[in-house]
Parts: sequence; structure tokens; C-alpha cells
Amino acid sequence: MIKQYLQVTKPGIIFGNLISVVGGFLLASKGNIDYPLFLATLVGVSLVVASGCVFNNYIDRDIDKKMERTKNRVLVKGLIQPKISLVYATLLGIAGGALLYFAANALSMWLALAGFIIYVGVYSLYMKRNSVYGTLIGSLSGAAPPVIGYCAVSNEFDAGALILLLIFSLWQMPHSYAIAIFRFKDYQAANIPVLPVVKGISVAKNHITLYILAFMVATVMLSLGGYAGYKYLVVAAAVSVWWLGMALRGYKTSNDKVWARKLFVFSIVAITSLSVMMSVDFNVPATGTLLTYVW
Repeated sequence: MIKQYLQVTKPGIIFGNLISVVGGFLLASKGNIDYPLFLATLVGVSLVVASGCVFNNYIDRDIDKKMERTKNRVLVKGLIQPKISLVYATLLGIAGGALLYFAANALSMWLALAGFIIYVGVYSLYMKRNSVYGTLIGSLSGAAPPVIGYCAVSNEFDAGALILLLIFSLWQMPHSYAIAIFRFKDYQAANIPVLPVVKGISVAKNHITLYILAFMVATVMLSLGGYAGYKYLVVAAAVSVWWLGMALRGYKTSNDKVWARKLFVFSIVAITSLSVMMSVDFNVPATGTLLTYVW
């Protein structure tokens, strides 16, 4: 039973988000780490993400049974009662939000709440099933964790937080489209209007290329703004150029599924590399390099 309650929170997604939280937190800390705050932020974000994932599992249980990769999920198989999952998700969310509010600051809690509302209320309940732009909306919630980590330290939504939001939002678009391509039949069977299904794989390839180009620009902004150093810049440039090269090879591939899976795997390598580098190669922002947007 414990295993089932853990599985319904999607541990893999939680872990992936924690890597980005660490990146944002350490970038803002600039080597001066408040360890109790660090732990509280990690746990708080984990609980909020877990809550969103449980709600998502509850909402999607009807379409999850139509997809090969999701047909064995806990709620689809009836291993946890739907009503109990709602209570569980609510408790997780309240605990995570409260921890962020009292142990970090109100801003980090509000950012977590905004990400939660976008993911559960806007994306899961409506956009995912009704609009080709669902992926774009969902990317905003996916970009919230590193921003929360950053703002837990800075307690303001400045240019650094905005750049992080751009980087992680833009990254999620080719990442998600790649999944939709190599899982094309799943999305088609569940009638989910993702771009590759609605507009075609060739159109999705164009979007992937453009989003990676935008992602490249956003990653550079972190160094140009004085938030990250040159080592970060070199790694960011290298992974971005390599990722772009992989995307361009998609125009010549004879097997879209294999190509998309490779693109997806490298997307994880790319964002993990950036999270690590922004954690260790940080700079004190130069005054006046970029406009500061105070929350």
C-alpha cells in the first residue's frame, strides 16, 4: 500500500523537478547556503509537485487506461479509491504550501500555488484535452520549481527568476513534443490534441527547432545578465548546439520514433547539465545589466 501511495505521486517527476530546484536555489545562494532553508524548500516543492501529480492521476484516469505507458497506473487499476486520492492530494498540497510559507517566504508559496493551479486547474482539467496549446500552458507550471528555489533565497522575482522561467519553459516544449512523437499512437488513442497529432510530425519538427533556438538565447542571458559565469556559458552553449544539431537531423531521419526518443533523452541531459552548472558557477549580478522585475 505504501508503494502504491508513492507511485501515484510520480516519483520520477518529483526527482526531476528537485534537480531544477537545487539549480535555482544554489544560483541565488551564490555559495552562501542556508541548509535548513534548502531542505525545507526541497521538501516543500516535492510535496506540492506530488499533490499536483496525484490530482493529475485522478483527472486523467479515464484517458490513462487508453495509453500503453499509463494503463497500469494505480488509479487506473483501482488500487487506491479515487476519493481517497483526492484527500491524499489535498493534504500533500497543504503541507507543501505551508512549509514553503513558514520556512521560506510567502513569494515561494505563491509561486508554488500558481504552478499548481496552472498544472491542475488549467492544463489537466481543460487545456490538455481541448487545445493544441496545452503543452505551452503546461510548460509554465513545469518551470515553476527552479524559480521557487531561486525565490526562496532571493525573496524577490527579479531578472534572474524571469530568465530561469524562460529557460525551463522553453526547454519543456521540444522535450514534450519529442515525447508526443515517439508516443504518437498513445496520444492518438486517447484523443489528446498535442501538436504532432493535430498538425503533423513535420510541423512539430519546425516548432522543436524554433524552441531550441529560443532556449539557446535564454540560456545565454543568464551569463550576460551576470548571474552565471563563463563555465556555465560554455556548457550551455555546447549542450544547446548539440541539441539543435539533433533536432535538425530529424528532417533527414527515416525513423521519427527513434529520433524523437534520442532527442527526448538528450533533453534531460541538457537541462540537468544546466542545473548543475548554474549551481556551481554563479556570479553576483552586475548592477544595471538587466532590468529587475520586483514581485
